Amino acid sequence: MAFSFQLEDFKKIGDVLGVKPKFDSNVYRYDIQKENPVRHLTLEIYPDIIIGKTKGNLISVYSVNSHLQLHFCNGFVASEILGEVTFFTDQCNKVSGLIIEKEGGCSLFSNVDREVLSGDFTQLAPEVMMSSIALSLMETTLPDEENEEKE
Repeated sequence: MAFSFQLEDFKKIGDVLGVKPKFDSNVYRYDIQKENPVRHLTLEIYPDIIIGKTKGNLISVYSVNSHLQLHFCNGFVASEILGEVTFFTDQCNKVSGLIIEKEGGCSLFSNVDREVLSGDFTQLAPEVMMSSIALSLMETTLPDEENEEKE
């Protein structure tokens, strides 16, 4: 089952990030401006657009020195406690997550083995531990692997 953003999702994302979305044609835009200019970024969500030959959700982030995209986003987790929103995609037992922080930070973890999201983080190499901890928040929202294989 494909994920579709709902109107209340855009409000929830804005509440966590502390900014209201601006809607223009086919994009929801969040401008996160902090006192430190290095921490400025723009988040854009393009729901249900054509990506190649398929429709999907595209998440784009523009910062002072980078441009990141997450194609075919199939879910998100908005955490007020952490002050961040994690957008993710899950394909072939690999997950990618784009984390946007209320304070203007952004992290991308790509092609992470799904199995490292659970279990004992202390058994992982430090280089792997960071991605597994950062993305573990979304684990409960991912479809079951068994159901995913049947579809």
